[in-house]
Amino acid sequence: MWRKKRREIAEEDRVVKDEERAYSKTMTRAVNLLAARPRAVEELRTRLLEKPWTNDKIVARVLSKLTEYGYLDDEQYAKNAALSAVRQRPQGRHKLRQVLARKPLDREIKEKALEHAFEQIPESDLIDTVIERRLRLKGMPQVPEEFKKFYDHLLRKGFSYDLIREKMAAIKGGEFPFD
Repeated sequence: MWRKKRREIAEEDRVVKDEERAYSKTMTRAVNLLAARPRAVEELRTRLLEKPWTNDKIVARVLSKLTEYGYLDDEQYAKNAALSAVRQRPQGRHKLRQVLARKPLDREIKEKALEHAFEQIPESDLIDTVIERRLRLKGMPQVPEEFKKFYDHLLRKGFSYDLIREKMAAIKGGEFPFD
């Protein structure tokens, strides 16, 4: 997907003529960005600093006010993002960790969000959904090559080797096709 490259503005190029007006414009921009979709604090800070009519001090004030109002909460944002990712596309722990790694959040917050998502929807339920969908589309694997492709598909979805092995053994009727 093509995205416009964001340009950074040097401090000497920032012009804040009226601080209150700049604060008001920055607050409006922040609210509009949050209305479009939820964002992490650091992501919102970066987006607000794209404009030359604001500065770090004003952005910090806006972020503080939004946090006070409860509009910005990195922990809740991470939990919602993780749960949403798992609901939209069933995936395993490894894949979800990669998805969360792209978010500008602390590692502890990402791990808590990961655990929260898999408490809500167990990984075994997610792999069952993926298996059911794959069987519906491709049918039951008959030859070892088809089992290998099926296995690889589940690995790419981020499920653990042990969980895949257990589920594949159940599909095969108790014997694992790669032994």
